[in-house]
Amino acid sequence: MIEQLERAHYREALLRDDPRYSDPKRLFRYSYKVFSQDDEDGAIAEIFRRIGAERRRFIEIGVGDGLECNTLNLLLQGWSGHWIDTDKKGFARIRVRFGMFLGITLGSHLHFVNAENIDKFLAPLCPGGELDLLSIDIDGNDYWVWNAITSIQPRVVVIEYNASWHPPLSITIEYNQDFKWDETNYFGASLSALTELGAKKGYNLVGCCFSGSNAYFVRRDLCGSHFAEPFTAENHYEPPRYWIIGPAGHRPGFGPVTVFPASSAKSK
Repeated sequence: MIEQLERAHYREALLRDDPRYSDPKRLFRYSYKVFSQDDEDGAIAEIFRRIGAERRRFIEIGVGDGLECNTLNLLLQGWSGHWIDTDKKGFARIRVRFGMFLGITLGSHLHFVNAENIDKFLAPLCPGGELDLLSIDIDGNDYWVWNAITSIQPRVVVIEYNASWHPPLSITIEYNQDFKWDETNYFGASLSALTELGAKKGYNLVGCCFSGSNAYFVRRDLCGSHFAEPFTAENHYEPPRYWIIGPAGHRPGFGPVTVFPASSAKSK
């Protein structure tokens, strides 16, 4: 309880005293946790309050047992969609806990995704390619999986980034279709790498969660003047505050990586 109060006090003080967080176009003051890992539930709600939701449909890749994910709060608000994960024990719990939704507003898929199979797998789940929210948190090939997706055009993408790799470092783990996270800080991609990938796919970075775990991207044609500019990693980066959501961060780790040239292109 004391640790929880200390974390809450730290966050409140930072939001109160740091001018960076006073901009109403930033998402922090609207963020809160219901079932998400950190404050993603509130940020996602605020994003859709600003840009609207077309079909109230989602796909989330990496949900565990469903109790701590980015779309359960939406499901309970009448949204529908699909959960994808490889955790057999987690899916057994999903069948028990969320049986009232399965086959009605929720599809569950025990499937190991990689760059080779993801696009073909998603296409029949989203006929026509129209989707409001895509969430990707697979602790590894997140960059490569998003890069491979062409069959759907979500309005919003929430994707995990590796906050250990600060901007302007544009880097991702080297692609390995069988990658499995070893619980170190060797995973995923830097925020700069994802921001550059998003720009190529037509998305702007509009914020990150407070713990430095997930980044929010909105399709460029929907952004208007709704979000804090510039849409750069330097502007929206949040450092790794994993202690906000748990007792410790990741222990150090390293392996093969792909480093991208620094981008000189200005955000649109």
